Amino acid sequence: MLSLKYSNFKLECGTDEAGRGCLAGPVTAAAVILNENFAHAVLNDSKQLSESKRDFLKPIIELESISFGVAHIYQDKIDKINILNASILAMHHAIDLLNPYPHFIIVDGNKFKPYKNIPFETIIKGDGKFMSIAAASVLAKTYRDDYMIRIHDEFPMYNWKQNKGYPTEEHRDAIKKYGITKYHRKTFRLLPEQFKLNL
Repeated sequence: MLSLKYSNFKLECGTDEAGRGCLAGPVTAAAVILNENFAHAVLNDSKQLSESKRDFLKPIIELESISFGVAHIYQDKIDKINILNASILAMHHAIDLLNPYPHFIIVDGNKFKPYKNIPFETIIKGDGKFMSIAAASVLAKTYRDDYMIRIHDEFPMYNWKQNKGYPTEEHRDAIKKYGITKYHRKTFRLLPEQFKLNL
């Protein structure tokens, strides 16, 4: 059973990201402030939910939350600042979109950088413990998936509508065959043998 809140602050936001391990596309974060009386039986960590359940929850979270924000950090920026910094930046940008601002922030994972002097707590596997982080995980995942489906038509051979940019065998085979696109993260190990030299 997910808990509603971690702190005693009235406006607590949960934040989470999706797409950290992908080879292509953005890392996407969401931040959500839920109502004090919010409850939903289906809500869970987005990785535990089917695509149809995530799609079902998305409008409910958007409608019933006090405020939510979603932000993408794209591959060029990821390559410049690295994926951890890009993930935290995406969370900061998502929190920027909240109105009102939260009084406290709970973050999925164990890494975060202070945001505007607002107190925060990092929680490992927080998306399976707190509703606001679970809600943020659902929004981050659905918005990112929608983006990958949109760019799929530009480069259908990578089948992003199916793999969403994750390192599936099919995705790696396509990189071997066709090379990389403007959406690929150039600093990522796109192929297992990328750094092996035939001496």
